Amino acid sequence: MAVNLTELSLPQLEGLKTQLEQETEFLTSSIGQLKVVQTKYVEAKDSLSVLNKNNAGVPLMYVPGTLNDVEHVLVDVGTGYYVEKNVNDTKEFFKRKIDFLTKQMEKIQPALQEKHGMKQAVIEVMNIKIQQLQSQQASQSGTTKA
Repeated sequence: MAVNLTELSLPQLEGLKTQLEQETEFLTSSIGQLKVVQTKYVEAKDSLSVLNKNNAGVPLMYVPGTLNDVEHVLVDVGTGYYVEKNVNDTKEFFKRKIDFLTKQMEKIQPALQEKHGMKQAVIEVMNIKIQQLQSQQASQSGTTKA
């Protein structure tokens, strides 16, 4: 439903501006969270390149033991479930996740830009209305002094 901004009062415009600021903040936060998750998947995918046959039998850093199987890894697939996958399947899994997150960010970006543009339009209309009120008040105070 299209609304003519010039027909709204200043309090209505202020409310609309506040709403648009909240929506813009939410979308910006969503993109930021998606980027954080995407970065973790990229780092996890990159860390798989370290696994190779030369590293078999290498002592682990934080727990006692050695790395024996460099062909398979446990992958967190969500909600506390882990699946054993070979390294190539895991890389493909991470690539799909990264691509999915990229597409989600690309879907959100136009909405964010649209909300930002709407907010700017509301601010412009508010400024025009404020200037009109100020000029009306100035002209009224000028006529009352005369």
